[in-house]
Amino acid sequence: MDRPTGGARYGRMFPGLEPLGADPQVLMRAGADGGICDAAAVLDPGSGGDDADQAAGWPFFGQLLAHDTTADRSPIAGGVETGALRNARSPRLNLEMLYADGPIGSPYLFDLHDPAKFLLAGDDVPRNPQGVALIGDPRNDVHLFSLTLHVALLRAHNRIVDWLRASGIPEQEVFERARITLTWHYQWVVVHDFLPRLVGRPLVDEVLTDGGTWFTPEPLQAFIPLEFADAAYRYGHGQIRHTYRLVEGGPEVPLFPDLVGFGPPRQRLDLTQVFDVPGHPPAQRAKRLDGRLPASLIGLPEQVTGAVDETAYKSLAVRDLLRGGTTGLPSGEEVAKLLDVPPLADGTWPGGTPLWFYILKESEYLGDGDRLGPVGGRIVAEVLIGLLRADPASYLSLEPGWQPTLPAAGETFGLTDLLIPDGSR
Repeated sequence: MDRPTGGARYGRMFPGLEPLGADPQVLMRAGADGGICDAAAVLDPGSGGDDADQAAGWPFFGQLLAHDTTADRSPIAGGVETGALRNARSPRLNLEMLYADGPIGSPYLFDLHDPAKFLLAGDDVPRNPQGVALIGDPRNDVHLFSLTLHVALLRAHNRIVDWLRASGIPEQEVFERARITLTWHYQWVVVHDFLPRLVGRPLVDEVLTDGGTWFTPEPLQAFIPLEFADAAYRYGHGQIRHTYRLVEGGPEVPLFPDLVGFGPPRQRLDLTQVFDVPGHPPAQRAKRLDGRLPASLIGLPEQVTGAVDETAYKSLAVRDLLRGGTTGLPSGEEVAKLLDVPPLADGTWPGGTPLWFYILKESEYLGDGDRLGPVGGRIVAEVLIGLLRADPASYLSLEPGWQPTLPAAGETFGLTDLLIPDGSR
């Protein structure tokens, strides 16, 4: 269903810029716990007192968008020519991570007795006898947050099916109408709720009105820029809190190893604890973007990394730095110059700052730690809106003036209306 024509691919947003060419050993020391170069002190686990403006759930929603649009299966240490990299996801915001090939191609995801609906197992997805999730994208089972959001979207689809049936839609049309309804509301949330929080409303309005400057793929010709996949869109790793409270009055626990997935969940997450919902106290906040990662991401568990032959590969900072190096990304300073933005004068990386880390520091200095700066914001806004414009089935292509039809608790429809329509859980 809506498979890309030809192999999905990666490409360059700024093809004229030279790779940074940083020494992999330097990158590994920089991102490892107890590293010896200047950046290690910045990337080391931080302490508390660094709450951002936005609620703690938003970076996890951002992670789902990444799972929906990009999946690079190449080794973390490189060894694959950049031109040979293939994206295992279609470069569309079309909820492929939920629907896979639909009731016909992926029947194990759907209710045998009501194939227009997803099959659920209480607060969990169905699993095989070994506990492996039967799910459209196995990465959505990596931790409790992504799994809970995935289940909330499955429930949203099932509610829409009930709503369409009650409206008299013919049964043979119900599944496809429900898929389109959920997908368009999800796309609306990306453009009008998620992106304004992350990059600012003025930049979103500019790209919607004037189009992109650096990323303008033709219909059905979309690709994922490596500057997006391996740098800018990894911003969310810098928003992960040190600990989370899952239910009201409950203890605070780190993401890893306490909430690691790839098996039946041992705890329940109340989404009102991580998203602001009318009628509930303010949710926990995301961590400020400041270049630091919490200890739980500097020492990832084996369930996430798999068996590794380098201890440093357990650090998400190492993995992010190495990925940008193996795919030949330019420095953050060179991208800033191309975008006619004054480069940061941080001085930590005399030969040029890896683009991922530059974007985190740019957010700290120019976005008050609450949103992306001009380089990161430009990349993310142009790519996500560009992907929607290149998808002939998206609402921006078919009906750009479309407005949500599902009920909203406030003046405008938002993510929580989709995930928590009754204001609970």
